[in-house]
Amino acid sequence: MKYVLIILFGAMCTSASAQWYRIDLKLKKKFSPPPSEELTIRYVARFPAPNIFHPKIFAVKFRPTEYSIEANEAIVMKEAQHNMRFRIYNEASYNFSELARLYIQQNRLSEAKWYFLQSLNISREQNDDKHTVSNLIELGTIQASLGELTNAEQDLTEARELATSKGLNEYIETIDLATQYIRQNRPQKQKPVLVYADDAQNTAKAE
Repeated sequence: MKYVLIILFGAMCTSASAQWYRIDLKLKKKFSPPPSEELTIRYVARFPAPNIFHPKIFAVKFRPTEYSIEANEAIVMKEAQHNMRFRIYNEASYNFSELARLYIQQNRLSEAKWYFLQSLNISREQNDDKHTVSNLIELGTIQASLGELTNAEQDLTEARELATSKGLNEYIETIDLATQYIRQNRPQKQKPVLVYADDAQNTAKAE
């Protein structure tokens, strides 16, 4: 009998506590988290956007080394020999001009002049007027550096006439500037000093 009463009392307590648990759940408010967009807006409003500095990046040109120039010279020379062997003269003309520019970087002006002359002869035969004008300008500049001012002016004059006749107006300003530079830097001829016989004798006696 004692055990029966204990079991009945335990069952009544359990049901009562379960009912109170259900009532407690009904009284509690369900928590619904705010949407993610609202959280994002609050966060952004709290912290202002930082000012990020975007530096400008400029390309840096390095001066070619002697090794790189010699390596390019070997490549261009091989290509020029190939084009001349198979009679691809138009491409060979451009190879010779490129070789001349490499020699200018090495201050080998005489060799640069020779290759520009070879390129000029081929470009004339191929009727490549644009390349011919370019060769004449660069050839005139080299000859001016070598002190051959008369030949330099002749080449620049020919280049201007050809550029004008063929409508290559983009070269005219460069030609005019080069011609003006040569004329301004041309050394002035000194007038010979006339020494008469009497003055020469008096000078000799005074010495």
